[in-house]
Amino acid sequence: MFGNICTYLDLIFLSISHFSIFQEALFAFNPPKKVESRTHLQLGQLLFTYTTNQDLAKTHIEQAWTLSQQIQGFDDIRFDAAHTLSQLYQQQNQSHAAKTILRKAIENSQHNIFWHSKLLFQIARIHANDKEYSLASEFLSIGADCAEENNAPYLKTQFLLNRAMILIIERKSSDVNGILNQAASCLETIQNPHLKEYSRVFQLILQVSNSLQLGHVKSVKEILKQLQRIIQTIINTNWPSDEQIFGQHPTECFLWLTKEQLFVYVYVLTVSQSMISGFLEKTQKYTEKALTQIEKLKAQENKPILAMFQVTLLEHIALCRLIMGNRTSALKEISSAKDICLSLPDKSLLKSHSSQLHCLLGLYGMSVNCYDRAEIQLCTAIQETNNRVLKLFSNLNLAIIFLRTGQEEKLRNVLNHIASDYTQNFTNQALLGSYYWVQGLNSYYKGSFHEAKRFLRESLKMGNAEDLNRLTSCSLVLLSQVFLSIGNSKEAMNMVVPALQLASKIPDINVQLWGSSIQRQLYKMLADINLEREAYIQHQQYSQTLINDQYECVKMPEHNLMDWISNDALVPVNADALVPSTSAFNNYPADN
Repeated sequence: MFGNICTYLDLIFLSISHFSIFQEALFAFNPPKKVESRTHLQLGQLLFTYTTNQDLAKTHIEQAWTLSQQIQGFDDIRFDAAHTLSQLYQQQNQSHAAKTILRKAIENSQHNIFWHSKLLFQIARIHANDKEYSLASEFLSIGADCAEENNAPYLKTQFLLNRAMILIIERKSSDVNGILNQAASCLETIQNPHLKEYSRVFQLILQVSNSLQLGHVKSVKEILKQLQRIIQTIINTNWPSDEQIFGQHPTECFLWLTKEQLFVYVYVLTVSQSMISGFLEKTQKYTEKALTQIEKLKAQENKPILAMFQVTLLEHIALCRLIMGNRTSALKEISSAKDICLSLPDKSLLKSHSSQLHCLLGLYGMSVNCYDRAEIQLCTAIQETNNRVLKLFSNLNLAIIFLRTGQEEKLRNVLNHIASDYTQNFTNQALLGSYYWVQGLNSYYKGSFHEAKRFLRESLKMGNAEDLNRLTSCSLVLLSQVFLSIGNSKEAMNMVVPALQLASKIPDINVQLWGSSIQRQLYKMLADINLEREAYIQHQQYSQTLINDQYECVKMPEHNLMDWISNDALVPVNADALVPSTSAFNNYPADN
């Protein structure tokens, strides 16, 4: 057996190292067109997979494509050539060429449901990568119609769910539910129980993702529990392997993610829901489990999607650590996420996650009072994304920086920008509540206490409606501060006690620090020496914890990430070059 493997590897080595001699000898025989076309395709695929000689690979695959079109009924070679060639064009950033060849192949493959579907999925993926979402959706719609004509409910469900995924990416939440309902009806007609459950997991993942995108963390709980139950069944050892389930029929060969990858994805969604809800210890627990599972899968086969999951989880856990006051760990996790992004040769992961990393660095900078560099990082995050939610989140934190540092003109500009560009079409309840909270904070700073109470009651209402514990606790503690400022000690106490209870449950050390300071002042007003001293001790403990952590942070080499602007090296940046001017907020990249 070992000898056969060596021989096989030797043949591969020879075919790569002495390729010019081999191909000249082969084609000197002037083989039949079918043999020549198939051989060109195999040689091209070999070069494409195992060498860096992409131009020679392209030459062979193009020849296979051209020759195969002259041969009647030579579908596998013809369409495999088109599929491989489109991948090669994509790798060479020739997106237009990839789409052109796929369109021609799609036109000629209508009689072959397998290849027609595979090519439709491929062109939809390319259009989606190019942010041409309407065109991607059109091709997926064609696929769904084709699957229906061929009485292939599983395949139709896959096309519909991919359409829903495109709509979620576009943030067209109002259209998502209609497509998901169609898919839900369609999947009920799937006869194979394993394919049905696989499709249900896909559908529930999209349903949960759409709800989280809208900030509906309370209403999504039951759907998430259902998803968790099904994935536990699928991952069970008694469940057939993917190889046994898929590939029994040409219309049942299409696999979105393996069951192991789906298992990790459900972990990611659980982490996200826990994070938004404000259950940070639960978030940490599931993140650690998910990262362990990813490492196991990477040891078997290191697929690019695993790196994406890993970075997403590290971003979530880093934000958790910042809230909990563990900034040293947060900094290490941000650094690890950056290193993973930079490790991929095509830097595609860095391109899609750099804005999130800059936003996290901005939040870290705020937590250690490095406001100038935090401002740079948040401005960079805004410049590097077309994601409206991330832009809004970054702008809200910029507003807090400008409030704290007394930059009134910048504050006025950023709040006007948010009001004009976002408030008319807010879809995310958590962010809308956060906007009201920032407005409440601004009103408090201005001494407009009545207006501050009005804004904060709105944010409190939204936090309570969706069980957004952190928004609720922040709203309560700021309301308490407002009541304290106007001398209403009773209402101040009524607000600060539940704020601290929630902060302890999260746990959120910053709200605990703030709340204990308010309690100390209230107990002093009430002349309760024992409770005042207890609140003072708690405040000192929280304060010392943060001071010690900050002392460790600034000594860490990762602290220099504050000067990183999406390059391989750490390059100090001139702050004035990135700080928005009076009119800069009207010139951000258009939303996708």
